[in-house]
Amino acid sequence: MVILSIKKNDGDGFLYETTTASTNDDLISELCEIWNARLRVRILAPGLRELGKYGPMKKVEEQGLDEVKEKYEGAELMKNEYYQADPSGLRTGNGPGPELAATLERVATDAETYCDKSQVQKRINLSLSEINDKIANMRGAVMMSYPMGLPEWDTIKLAMDSVDGLEGTGVAAEIMQAESAQLWCAGKEFIRGQLVSDRLGKNEKTKVIAKLTKSGSGPPAREPAVNEEERKAMMAHYFKKQEEMKKLAESNDDDYLASPWADSSNMKRSLQGVGNIRAPGLR
Repeated sequence: MVILSIKKNDGDGFLYETTTASTNDDLISELCEIWNARLRVRILAPGLRELGKYGPMKKVEEQGLDEVKEKYEGAELMKNEYYQADPSGLRTGNGPGPELAATLERVATDAETYCDKSQVQKRINLSLSEINDKIANMRGAVMMSYPMGLPEWDTIKLAMDSVDGLEGTGVAAEIMQAESAQLWCAGKEFIRGQLVSDRLGKNEKTKVIAKLTKSGSGPPAREPAVNEEERKAMMAHYFKKQEEMKKLAESNDDDYLASPWADSSNMKRSLQGVGNIRAPGLR
């Protein structure tokens, strides 16, 4: 099987498994769906945690701190037994209770863990069906918590229904359109209408780094010669060398005479087996 490591400019990414006989059109379409599904999880997971604490989202015109609305606007707010004021003023504060909040937290963490970039180091390939199962689990937990459903304006409901619900969120600019997205590897594009083998050859044990881009953006920038960890190690090494050279420049010319290797009798004492003998009281 061919393994594609799909990387983003910020270091995020995932692994995907395909075959050389797959068409580039099918490959790009599947990768875009996984890409967008991961974006949905990025919005849904923290949203479910907020839902468990502070309940459904208010209408835009009703948003604001509950304390301010009650004190200065005379608003009469509905509060259930699990009420907890939302410090952001976006949600009603009527959470579903500790048990259901724990369920929301569990399914959110499960989805986040599966989609996390650390899966690349673990060599775990993502599949669209598995991500959809994680999203279905989150949908089920929300239905358990609020059987009557969330309001139409809640970002959780919007993101849970489809990728179109991500419009207006912080990840909207990252959405990939399967019809126009481009896939690149080593500065060359996977041409639509061709097979994966036309780009990578017929070796099924191939693993490559690839990138998805939007139409018209051109080939992505090449990967740096060293990664961030290697760069930090190199900088630390050169800094240490620089400090050593600075100390040597500041030291006196005859400082080396106090070093053991400059002692002319050191070899003789070592051969006689008395090299480590010290007078009483000396270290």
